[in-house]
Amino acid sequence: MNKTLNLLIISIACGFLNSSCSFSPYDFGIGHTTYLGAVGGNIPVSQLQGPVDSVSFWDPSNASGKPLVKINLKQQRAKFYKGSTLVGVSKISSGREGFNTPSGSYKILQKNADHISNIYGVWKTPDGTIVNDDVDLRKQPVPPPGLIYEGAAMPNFMRITQGGVGMHAGYIPGYPASHGCIRMPEKMSRIFFENVSIGTPVIVEP
Repeated sequence: MNKTLNLLIISIACGFLNSSCSFSPYDFGIGHTTYLGAVGGNIPVSQLQGPVDSVSFWDPSNASGKPLVKINLKQQRAKFYKGSTLVGVSKISSGREGFNTPSGSYKILQKNADHISNIYGVWKTPDGTIVNDDVDLRKQPVPPPGLIYEGAAMPNFMRITQGGVGMHAGYIPGYPASHGCIRMPEKMSRIFFENVSIGTPVIVEP
């Protein structure tokens, strides 16, 4: 569902309900909210680190070779290889129960440093107050009266499935908490983003 259709739905709903849900299209889907999936509330991207990270590192040194990403769901780790050399590790938060991240062999299909979800986000009031931070537009495409939808920011998005699963910056609470994507600390997501290309293989291990 694209932004134009969402705006049309909201406009029709507001008119039908004769409510005072006035809003500016510039407030719609602009990704100020981070993708948290109801874990930890709505916080700025700069605070996505979560618990202290004693796991993640990046040390390419003189390593060479084609890049490869291995994600281990049990360990909640993403490992970056150049050739056969491990050059970086990132802690992750994969899909929670009911939204499990699929295991298998994939490749990077798309890169978007400023990706904004057109499915997940928040309901908020016109003044910016968050009312619901775990909105899924497939389940509730029309907002309650007086509220507007804002798509969640997924910085440094690296898509690995046509269905929308990818790696991106997000809140890392220390356990699987996403809707299926692989969340990473902002710093590590940026490093991975800068070092993968379209077609880079990604292996997701159970």
